[in-house]
Amino acid sequence: MAPATLGFIGLGVMGAPMCRNLAAKSGARVLAFDVKDVPGFTKADSIRGTAQADIIFLSLPGEPEVREVCAELIRHARPGQVIVDCSTAPVALARELAAAFVARGAQFADAPVARTRQAAVEGTLSITVGADAALFRRIEPLLRCMASDVTHCGAPGAGQAVKLLNNMVLSTTVMALAEALAVAKASGVVDAKLLFDALTKGSADSFALRSHGMKALLPESHPERAFPVTYMLKDLDYALELARGAGLDLQGAGTVRRLLEETAALGLGEAYHTALIEAVRRHRTPG
Repeated sequence: MAPATLGFIGLGVMGAPMCRNLAAKSGARVLAFDVKDVPGFTKADSIRGTAQADIIFLSLPGEPEVREVCAELIRHARPGQVIVDCSTAPVALARELAAAFVARGAQFADAPVARTRQAAVEGTLSITVGADAALFRRIEPLLRCMASDVTHCGAPGAGQAVKLLNNMVLSTTVMALAEALAVAKASGVVDAKLLFDALTKGSADSFALRSHGMKALLPESHPERAFPVTYMLKDLDYALELARGAGLDLQGAGTVRRLLEETAALGLGEAYHTALIEAVRRHRTPG
């Protein structure tokens, strides 16, 4: 049975379609809040206004926003209430917030989302969840209003870890595709489209090749309001923070991070993260 009231904070590129699907499929009343005026939702007047909800979902840009919103929610938390953070944030923050909400008698789950805005619209996101087993069972039906794949990854923080490592692997693959494309175009030895078509038939085939490679890198299409360079840079920072905590210095991810930073410095911070190819092209051999 759906709870009497759900809350949803953050109606951005991903949050707005997620909230619409949650409201349409859950059968629950959903109170939504965003700092901007986003039409088409039952509005709460503030973060505190969502605190009457039994389960509150967050979809926020990153750590600073999650900290700010959760600080307010912790002040108004009550026993039995659940906070589900669908943002991408550091593993350490998820663990910290879980402890803080438990101290107030509430519960917290990290449930970051993966895939595109179109997947958010269609309700076919992939969500990785960090929560105890009982809480996961309680929130899973609601998460499936927004996602076609929901994976329980372990205790609080585990959902964030899987999401961050997913994006780390994706960004590294996009870098390799960008480098291959740059070589093909600069050398003139092989047609760039033929190269990517051939890769789909070999062991280099991947979702990243067919989506990011074919749809963005090859046509040189790096639109804004997709998943920008700044977002991927943020996620890599969180992944590298996790790695450093484990005593590892990741060379590949570190290289991608430097290239993304260079891409942002070129004025492409809001472009789709495949714009990294512009930084790749600027690394030339001497002479």
